[in-house]
Amino acid sequence: MGEVSGLFIVMILIAAFAFAPLGYFIYRFTKMSDTPLGDLEPHGDSPSVVNDFAEKAIKFVQGKLAKK
Repeated sequence: MGEVSGLFIVMILIAAFAFAPLGYFIYRFTKMSDTPLGDLEPHGDSPSVVNDFAEKAIKFVQGKLAKK
């Protein structure tokens, strides 16, 4: 049982060292810009051809399903 506990501790240490740069980047980025990382586009979705086409396709399918 000691081997499993030791392996668990070693894996936790490896994970901590592996993800430390990511945590540091997130800390520095949010400290410098004062905005969360997910708030890249605060005004909403930008209009695009792909979004317009997808909306039209969804409306078309919904219309066909509603008529049946």
